[in-house]
Amino acid sequence: MAPDHHHHHPSTDQLVSLFHKSHHGLTMIHHRLEGEFHQIYPDNANPLKLVSRIKKVLDDVSSLKDQCQELLAAKQDLIDQARTTLVGNRSLLRKMQASMSIPLTSDSEDPAYANFNQIIDEWTKQVQSASGCEEPVADAEDLNKLLFSAIVRNS
Repeated sequence: MAPDHHHHHPSTDQLVSLFHKSHHGLTMIHHRLEGEFHQIYPDNANPLKLVSRIKKVLDDVSSLKDQCQELLAAKQDLIDQARTTLVGNRSLLRKMQASMSIPLTSDSEDPAYANFNQIIDEWTKQVQSASGCEEPVADAEDLNKLLFSAIVRNS
């Protein structure tokens, strides 16, 4: 006859019974807590997952700030290079015009130069109005910092 595996020594029977009762009690507590959880946090809005998502968003914002700084520096380099090239070309053109006795064109008569300056002026005004700064910004890097702080503050 095979031994009965469910029959234990009397002292262990009480312990096994206690474990079964504890398991049943913990299962009931689990179901009750799960029900309360779904009432408090509908649509499976798990607070731990929400905290995790918030941390990820904060990390992404930090990364985006760094990328914005790099982008603003690159933009400023591009503007500086374009300004240097345009002013240099304009100076050479004026020298050529003078050497050939051709009347010099004024800044307002040169559409490319006037348009470039207008774009830079409009950009500066836009950045100043977005940041709430009324004073003219003398340094282009200050302008970039102003723009960046306005972007970060508004987001």
